[in-house]
Amino acid sequence: MAVQQNKKSKSKKRMRRAHHRLAVPALTFCPCGETALPHAVCPSCGAYRGRTYTANETPKP
Repeated sequence: MAVQQNKKSKSKKRMRRAHHRLAVPALTFCPCGETALPHAVCPSCGAYRGRTYTANETPKP
């Protein structure tokens, strides 16, 4: 098992952990006023790029 030879300082420990934060998801506003993920159908009204989609219909690229 590995054993550290010298204690890591608070500064070095915090610099290493600087990238461990959670990413904030990007949100856009649908014309209905609700927030939705970008490039996805709105979960409340089903609109995407000016068209309304039903549950069994998916947008084609």
